[in-house]
Amino acid sequence: MPSRIEDYAVIGDTHSAALVSRDGSIDWLCLPRFDSTACFAALLGDEDSGHWKIAPVGPVLAVSRRYRGDTLVLETDMTTATGTVRIVDAMYPRSGEHIVLRLVEGVEGNVRMRSETRIRFDYGSIVPWVRRLDDHTIVAVAGPDAVTLRTTAPMEGHDMATYAEFTVSAGQSVPFSLTWCPSHRPAHTLIDVRRAIDLTESWWAEWMAGCTYDGQWQEAVRRSLITLKALTYAPTGGIVAAVTTSLPEMIGGVRNWDYRYCWLRDATITLLALLDAGFTSEATAWREWLLRAVAGDPSRVQIMYGVGGERRLTEYEVPWLPGYEGSAPVRVGNGAVEQFQLDVYGEVLDALHVARMATDVDGHDDSWALQTKLMDFLETGWRKPDEGIWEVRGPRRDFVHSKVMAWVAADRAIKGITESGLPGPLERWSALRAEIHNEVCVRGFDADRGTFTQFYGSTELDAALLYMPLVGFLPATDRRVVGTVAAIERELMEDGFVLRYPTAHDGAVDGLPAGEGAFLACTFWLADNYALSGRVREAQELFERLLALRNDVGLLAEEYDPRLGRMVGNFPQAFSHVPLVNTARTLTDALRGMPRSRTDRAYPPGHFFG
Repeated sequence: MPSRIEDYAVIGDTHSAALVSRDGSIDWLCLPRFDSTACFAALLGDEDSGHWKIAPVGPVLAVSRRYRGDTLVLETDMTTATGTVRIVDAMYPRSGEHIVLRLVEGVEGNVRMRSETRIRFDYGSIVPWVRRLDDHTIVAVAGPDAVTLRTTAPMEGHDMATYAEFTVSAGQSVPFSLTWCPSHRPAHTLIDVRRAIDLTESWWAEWMAGCTYDGQWQEAVRRSLITLKALTYAPTGGIVAAVTTSLPEMIGGVRNWDYRYCWLRDATITLLALLDAGFTSEATAWREWLLRAVAGDPSRVQIMYGVGGERRLTEYEVPWLPGYEGSAPVRVGNGAVEQFQLDVYGEVLDALHVARMATDVDGHDDSWALQTKLMDFLETGWRKPDEGIWEVRGPRRDFVHSKVMAWVAADRAIKGITESGLPGPLERWSALRAEIHNEVCVRGFDADRGTFTQFYGSTELDAALLYMPLVGFLPATDRRVVGTVAAIERELMEDGFVLRYPTAHDGAVDGLPAGEGAFLACTFWLADNYALSGRVREAQELFERLLALRNDVGLLAEEYDPRLGRMVGNFPQAFSHVPLVNTARTLTDALRGMPRSRTDRAYPPGHFFG
């Protein structure tokens, strides 16, 4: 049985990441990339699906854990009847190597410890051949994968696993390292685990030294920024939506998706959050990734790509894994890659606009050429119905949020001409922007109820409508926005948190069975609307309630189930940590008497935060 989602911490090396439970078990790890097959998949099955647990042999009386400062080096203290032990976990961020570091340190007394390693390649389906190199080194090989496990403790194998038992006393330490390499290459040489952990700590601390955020909620914002950096794939600049696949949006449900890819939407909002905090090198890397990934026909821009820019992300089910707490099916790949989602055009042009205003990285001809090509398509393509931001698997609709984001695309393209002096058909794009705005306000607004709706002709609501004032489509004080917020408060809130939209048993809109948790990003957007409309005290109260949902090391999943009091959905989720950073900024501005929407922030990073 895996741990609760909120009982995991993440470690990573900006190539991949692992989830470590409070009981010392690594239950999820894909190597060498975020979207590679898992060698530890107990998160979606059981321990025989692959895990690596280091823990006391006897009962654990208390557990506490923390990250070392502004880093991704995790410390877990476990107290037993005979003493206290600390497990330090990290992944070494060095190009060309993929190393999990684990150091067991005696803090107090004497503690008998056990390491149990069950390596299972291909999501738990392949038991590797294990070869002993010496008393302290084993190599597990299957197909293209090879993993080398080293420790100073003696190891032995039985029951298709590798064990090490040892006693650690105060002041003593026992190192472990697990290194992946292609199976046709020799195993890596011995690494100094303690020194590698220190270098990892220094690497993260040096990166965070560039942070310019100086507002309230320092700890929450800085931890979220580190988490977002951990979701970047260093070799290409791609940014994944989450570390995991198939963590359910409702325990026992079927809304289980693979999020280990680069959604243009998620990546762009992540980029904006990093830029706002002063991290400009990520903008350069992401822009270059984008130009490579979307090269070709602008009408065929995908909503997501692999971390290397791959386009084929075929979805299939993994029947041998029962799913997290029985939530089947487990999916690899994502069928939404074939969808048309109009809003990504707006997100991409918005991100490139902000990057251009905030840095010098967007003076590249190819970047503006891409934007003009996207606009050429949108001049007619904006009229098409789509699957929308929530990737519905029902019929295409004229989703209001999608049309709003088409307006954003036109607006940011116009700003490229008027504010940056770039060449383009100003009059034509200005007419397009006005046409989209007028149509949304007429066809997407229910005058009888005083609210915008999910799609043209619908009576249902959609929390994505909260995005309107955040991107400058209408002010948060506009009566239509105020009416929409009031309707969402009445109809889409559960125990103080916001649902995305009404799900129905017949799946009329999204083609799926009813039921999911509250969507954390939408609740952050509601707090933004409060702040921008002058309801600052309510905004702060809601923001603090959201911060209280973070686990003990500051991480958030995609959703929260108020009935169970548990996190649900993939973890850790960029689409939760980005709005946390943005809402902290919006609130900081509001408390300083300068509430600003996202569109007002086209200024160099640090204008308010450094």
